[in-house]
Amino acid sequence: MKSFLPPKEEWPDMAFSLTWLPQVLKDNGLKVALVDGWENRGHGDVGKIVGVICHHTATPPPKTNMPTLKTLVDGRPDLSGPLAQLGLGRDGTYYIVAAGRCNHAGTGAWKGVTTGNSSFIGIEAENTGLGDDSPWPAVQMDAYQRGVAAILAHIGQGADFCVGHKEWALPAGRKNDPSFDMNPFRSAVAAILSGTAPAPSLIPAVEPPAEPGAADGRPTLRRPATGDEVKQVQAKLGINADGNFGPQTEAAVRAFQRDHGLVPDGIVGPQTWTALDGT
Repeated sequence: MKSFLPPKEEWPDMAFSLTWLPQVLKDNGLKVALVDGWENRGHGDVGKIVGVICHHTATPPPKTNMPTLKTLVDGRPDLSGPLAQLGLGRDGTYYIVAAGRCNHAGTGAWKGVTTGNSSFIGIEAENTGLGDDSPWPAVQMDAYQRGVAAILAHIGQGADFCVGHKEWALPAGRKNDPSFDMNPFRSAVAAILSGTAPAPSLIPAVEPPAEPGAADGRPTLRRPATGDEVKQVQAKLGINADGNFGPQTEAAVRAFQRDHGLVPDGIVGPQTWTALDGT
């Protein structure tokens, strides 16, 4: 069959097929962070996408949000990156790594399909895969299920085309990820696809009014917000108050949230504003 891909040396200059991923995830209420160069990253382009393969990273402690991101982009000594299209942090953020084909599947089969890297989107979720990292954070598991459902709905497939790497890999037993039971996971994905799952709990756009009839309070802040409210947050966190909510501010917010028993999602909503007020 004739190939319609350009020569390999031209791949870095083209955008690959999966450029729809960020918008599909955002449209389903999920947090998304773009990794520089993601549109042009991949081992050539994918073919027809038929499903999703679920992984965990097996990263050793410390258990921070997404320490495996650089490895997903650059690869390992034995396997060149990118290693998955998506990384899923412990706070439920999807990191968009690549829009092209990734080295995530290896030899295997599911529903008669054997072309894993070309036919399945890979999601590497941050988890050690050991007992010290179970149960998974609820916010991460919810995002995992909703992200898979969003992708399957977009490509017109059901929950049965969500497969764990341990189910895909041949010979059987070659892989053990992800560490959770895939059958309940697929059931949760199916419930989301059918509309029977509870709606996600969304962060309000602004603080609720302090009393009936009062005006709404401060806005919810996240990347790439700017302005005086961002400066207020930065000042309370003890970082440079330049009014730009960038990566440094997000990291400082996450650290503050972890220290105060909040979901470390890097978003300053009503609960985080209240905690900041106490500092």
